[in-house]
Amino acid sequence: MDKNRVEGAMDKAKGSVKKGAGEVTGDEKLKAEGEADKAKGEVKSTVGGIKDAVRDKH
Repeated sequence: MDKNRVEGAMDKAKGSVKKGAGEVTGDEKLKAEGEADKAKGEVKSTVGGIKDAVRDKH
């Protein structure tokens, strides 16, 4: 598994926690940061998946 996939999963988890905390506390900035972290995690996971697929082809 590519390290980008691992980092992506961690970013998504961190983002979910931040977003949830922002929703509970009404902190829109924290909620937005959580959504951004989740999006960043999705991108990293996708890049890692592509790298894994390319590596598996060779």
